[in-house]
Amino acid sequence: MVLEGKVAIVTGGGQGIGMRYCRGLAAEGAKVVVADIAEEAAKEVAGEIGGLAVRVDVSDEDSTRQMAAAALDSYGRIDILVNNAAIFTELLPRKGFEDIPVEEWNRVMAVNVRGAWLCCRAVAPVFRQQRSGVVVNISSGTIYNGSPGFMHYVSSKAALWGMTHCLANEMGEYGVRVNAITPGLTSSERVQEKVDGAYLEARAQSRRFKREQRPEDLVGTMVFLCSDASAFMTGQVVNVDGGANMH
Repeated sequence: MVLEGKVAIVTGGGQGIGMRYCRGLAAEGAKVVVADIAEEAAKEVAGEIGGLAVRVDVSDEDSTRQMAAAALDSYGRIDILVNNAAIFTELLPRKGFEDIPVEEWNRVMAVNVRGAWLCCRAVAPVFRQQRSGVVVNISSGTIYNGSPGFMHYVSSKAALWGMTHCLANEMGEYGVRVNAITPGLTSSERVQEKVDGAYLEARAQSRRFKREQRPEDLVGTMVFLCSDASAFMTGQVVNVDGGANMH
């Protein structure tokens, strides 16, 4: 129970990998705020783990402030923010960079980049007052190989790499640590629905560990980064992909 007494907000926590983060943090004693634009999904996960469900549109400033206020009203503090909410590659048709509509580019940036920034802004006053806090940004292993056909997604996840470093610098004096995870292609339910099985198998064989990456493979790293076991670690990006990228 390494997170006993801690309060964690997980955006995009109502489904997929985010749901596993919520379960993993709760299993270690954290009170979890399951924040998701899909409110019913958030309620289902919150009911399972005894947490709080909050509807949030991370691209909207007022919505992120309301999310932080709801966490404070219910639990009196915020210790952890996991910036997981994103528009993922499986929701985006692969296309050359010249063929990406401006509206699609802007939407990906609004959720994946502005959303993480707004969530950080929403919890920052609490972290400063407490003189403690943890931010974990979910980037992507695609930033290492520049996956073709997804320039907007890859660029948004590379932005989180930079955001992690900037925030670690600016919040370090308050005892706030900021790190990021770069997952490999992970076989969540949505990925299994949208991605061809032969492609998933080919990606599995390209790793040092010859199997598909599962959502549960990321939970241990998440718990470590949220716990005091990583208390002297900030501004770092941890790659978790079974050895596909030797970073």
